[in-house]
Amino acid sequence: MKMNNNSYLRNINLNGRNVLYKLEYKKVKNINLRIRSDCSVYVSANNSITNSAIKEFLLKKSVFILKALNEYAEITKYKYSEHNYVTGESFRYLGKELRLIVTQGKNGVDFDGIYLTLNVTDVKDIVLKKNLIDKWYNAQCKMVSEEIIAETYRVFKKFIMDIPKLSLRDMISRWGSCQPKRGVLTLNKHLIETPRNALEYVIMHEFIHFLYSNHSNKFYEMLSVLMPDWKVRKNLLETTVLYNGTYYYP
Repeated sequence: MKMNNNSYLRNINLNGRNVLYKLEYKKVKNINLRIRSDCSVYVSANNSITNSAIKEFLLKKSVFILKALNEYAEITKYKYSEHNYVTGESFRYLGKELRLIVTQGKNGVDFDGIYLTLNVTDVKDIVLKKNLIDKWYNAQCKMVSEEIIAETYRVFKKFIMDIPKLSLRDMISRWGSCQPKRGVLTLNKHLIETPRNALEYVIMHEFIHFLYSNHSNKFYEMLSVLMPDWKVRKNLLETTVLYNGTYYYP
């Protein structure tokens, strides 16, 4: 089904399951696949890519696609209870599941590696509880990211004059980006939910982009030398489900 000059709705059978996806032709080098938290599937490709090549690509990614769709469907099923901020709920931090404990007291969040204790003056105020948890997550993401950036900068110091400035954003379809001229490294703040070695991969990836703007052979050569297990880390990143995010396969 044609939506406009560059977009189409198409179906594909993946292991017996019919999957509807939106295909958009645009000026991109590779075939890009995104699976959003609303279970919609989006594919972008250059108009020189044949239909059979796109189909072959999706068939190869069938395990990844179906896993993402199943997990997002499960999350959607429980999304209202997941955000009530009551004792017993599960929150993800650096790839681990934390259990929430809500107590009445001075506003703040405590963390012991297993439990996330939310102290709040009004245990019925969901907005207050959400803001406190979000503030804690943002602070943790800043702290851990800056620590990894400092470690990574030691390797790049001879190539990059100054350590990049960190910017955290709530991004929909990207894990990170960089602006070499401004010396800014931007990270998706939801990365704090992923394993630490996945976060290290994203930061290493963006550091190399300060030297090579695209994904050239030199880019991957440098990545392989500095982080030999980058494919394992990338796979961890791609198989992490965020409660408010999007699967992105670059």
